This record gives sequence, structure tokens and C-alpha cells, in this order.
Amino acid sequence: MGFFKKVAEDIFPPDEPMDEVEEEVVETKKGNSSAKTTVSSLSSNTSNKIVCVEPRAYSESQQIADHLKKKNSVVVNLKRVTADQAKRIIDFLSGTLYAIGGDLQKLGNGIYLCTPRNVDVEGRMSDEESDKKTKAKIEDEMDF
Repeated sequence: MGFFKKVAEDIFPPDEPMDEVEEEVVETKKGNSSAKTTVSSLSSNTSNKIVCVEPRAYSESQQIADHLKKKNSVVVNLKRVTADQAKRIIDFLSGTLYAIGGDLQKLGNGIYLCTPRNVDVEGRMSDEESDKKTKAKIEDEMDF
């Protein structure tokens, strides 16, 4: 067993997929001298997905958390649950995302994007109500 695999087993639990390190020794010659260099590359065993989920009960929160633990992004549509259930689901997912270093972003009314640590999201979705308020404020200032 290689050094990198031993270290990786110490750091990562065995139930999580692990990136494999491939080592290759490359011999180079420059002039009269030769040197050996070890080249390491990471190959990922995991495939990043975006999973769309439309829970109908709070009990489905665990499945969403499992997708996040597998480093998949999840779009959650909460339009089919009650307001109380939606709040509980968001609270549960917020705790999960905090634990894995992820992020929660509101995309629209009742629709959220949950991303693990390995996913960067650029930009933000604007809220229609705040856009209307901003537009009204600008119009008031300009005296149309």
C-alpha cells in the first residue's frame, strides 16, 4: 500500500469515496546527467450531480442530506409541503450544510439550492419583492 493511500485512509472515513492518487516515475535526461521525478495525479471516483428533490414530508430531509454528504448539489422545491414543514426542512438542511461546510441559496419562492463544500456558485438570484421595492423607491426619487 502506497504512502498516499495510508494517509488518505487515516484522514477520510472508509465509507466515503476517496480520490485515488496515481504515481508515475519519469526519468529525464538533461545533458550528461539524468534525474528521476515522481508525478502524482488525483483521479476522482465521485461524479458530481445536481439532484432535484420535491419533498412531500419532513421525513424526506434525510435523503436530501444523504445527497449532500455524497457531494452532490441539490435543488429543493418546497411547494408541496406546509409552511411549518418547509421551515423544519430548511432548518435541518441548514444544520447539515453547516456540518459539511456547504451553502444554501434561495432561488425563488420555495426553491432552494444546497451545495456542498466542493461546489462554488457564482451570482445570486434576486427576490421579486425586493426588486419591486427598489424599483418603486427609484421611481419615487426620480418623480415620474
